[in-house]
Amino acid sequence: MIWTYAAVLAVCAAALGVGQAAMALCGSRRWSWLSPAVGLALLCALCWGTVRLPGDGTVSAIAVLVLTIAAVLYLRGRVESGREALRAGLPVALLALFAASLPFVVEGHFGILGASFNPDMSQHLLATDRLAHGEGSQLLHQGYPLGPHAIVSALNKGLGIGLVQGFSGLTVAVAVLAPLTALAAFADQNPLPRTAAALVVGLAYLVASYFAQGAFKETMQALFVLAFALSLREASLNPSWRELPLRFVPAALLAVGSVYAYSFPGLVWPIGTAAIWAIVEYAVSHFHPSAGGVGVGSPAQPEGCVGEGLDPAGKVSPAPEAAPRASRGPTPATGPAAWRSVLYAVLLFAVLAAPEIGRMIDFQRFETFDPSGPGLGNLFGQVSPFEALGIWPSGDFRLAPGDGAVPAVGYYFGAAFASLLLLYGLVLCWRRRETAIVAGVLAAALVYAAARTGGTPYTAAKAIEVAAPLAAVAILLPLLRRPVAILYLLAAGGCSLLALANAPVGPTSYTPALAELRPLVSSAPTLVLAPDDLLADRHGASYIAWELRGGEVCIEPEEEAGGKPPPGVRFVVAEGPPTRPPFPRLRARRLASPYVLWERVGPVARRSPCPLIAVRQARQGPAR
Repeated sequence: MIWTYAAVLAVCAAALGVGQAAMALCGSRRWSWLSPAVGLALLCALCWGTVRLPGDGTVSAIAVLVLTIAAVLYLRGRVESGREALRAGLPVALLALFAASLPFVVEGHFGILGASFNPDMSQHLLATDRLAHGEGSQLLHQGYPLGPHAIVSALNKGLGIGLVQGFSGLTVAVAVLAPLTALAAFADQNPLPRTAAALVVGLAYLVASYFAQGAFKETMQALFVLAFALSLREASLNPSWRELPLRFVPAALLAVGSVYAYSFPGLVWPIGTAAIWAIVEYAVSHFHPSAGGVGVGSPAQPEGCVGEGLDPAGKVSPAPEAAPRASRGPTPATGPAAWRSVLYAVLLFAVLAAPEIGRMIDFQRFETFDPSGPGLGNLFGQVSPFEALGIWPSGDFRLAPGDGAVPAVGYYFGAAFASLLLLYGLVLCWRRRETAIVAGVLAAALVYAAARTGGTPYTAAKAIEVAAPLAAVAILLPLLRRPVAILYLLAAGGCSLLALANAPVGPTSYTPALAELRPLVSSAPTLVLAPDDLLADRHGASYIAWELRGGEVCIEPEEEAGGKPPPGVRFVVAEGPPTRPPFPRLRARRLASPYVLWERVGPVARRSPCPLIAVRQARQGPAR
């Protein structure tokens, strides 16, 4: 527990400090809630750029420490409204930390998040272990984005935090940073609705569901996409930001974070959002009637606008009435100054993302992108796009309506209610010239449509998850002061808590030993003797099955082992010294601490009761 929360604290502190320093360098003199996401994006790039230097992560840890200290020193005397921001952000951070801790509280221990839901953490742990030892891995050679893994490696080398605790801490930290980032959309609201809205957006149902299966990469991408849309909103609606030459740099840094956390697919959302937003802004500035409401760059600031002109403590002031545009023509969001700002941002993105181009090219051959493959991953079928709206009363997002404890009508009613709110919210956002939010939702919808028609159910589900926070913002931003928002907050928040409480937590430690034994045991039936508490309390059976996938494997508690292994079993894997075999007539074949691979002496029956652990079967895990 201590090491997990130490990792959470380290990641959050570094992200907040580095991110706010970046915002200050761009010209912000007040605290910005874009800083959590911007800082995390920079940490991904920095750690990946240094993790392969001598020291295998030590240089990364030192670089993060030095940069964080330099950021804090730079911010002294340069950031206003720090106390107000602390009063606004502290309740959100504490409540988000509590919500993200629910899986550990319910399971009664800390360990690998998502065991029996999603076995992919095994591959991430193996890749990070080899990264921390200066070795290669399959993910490394395939161009897989390893920015988050590099952060965990830095935690391991710098603070001595184990890999399991490092990944758990990083995943929990993202769950804390996301609601803090969502505050950028609600800083002008009263404290209670502001806090509730930030939590529901940052921990939207599908985000919470992916958190529950340990999918840190997807939750990070959802955070970056949300922050990207909010950064465009800040650059266009915030009066003190509109004239800054570097106002689009935060968006560029967030796109860099997407590259190092999600590779080239991560750029689809930022590019789509930016393109739609630019088209809409151009159309509004050139073709919209001059008396048609608050336009981007007009003197009035619409309700819900966040930035240096608003108190981050959330003091409410009356929203200004819609003001007519003084004249037609280019606005600060579309004029020559804006194009120079865009050029600066694009150049910075190109410089920071250039080292990853070769790996992005390699990654496009990754098996997940093969539309002719099974494409289900750990899913049971296509995931409903209505889950992105936040009201889905199931602890397992993979289940169809009615397959859980709630009747199907409950799903349909929740989806219909949230759909109406989304449509109404988008109309209100359009009227208030919240073009960045509208563009983000439209881009996410187009990405999902492309993934659904040309991709696999696995990639389509991820597209829905990334869209979830944007959908929640589009609903809550214009409706938060209306009674209907209370019902949505209660329903969506309850569904998110249900997903978090249902998260399985697996083993507390990791070793690559089982994966190293896989080539040997795949040649003949194998019995694995595991501690009873690992199998009964920590979902160890699913974890071991994935580690030894591709062979015939029996998994039994070591306390219940009989006098001899089942007929047909050639190998036995057990913990213990190589001088004490668990059964007679066994000889030590290989030592892979803490395991010993034993081989039976003499003839073995041709058939065994051990099932074949296929890759697809191991990925899907048991139905819940």
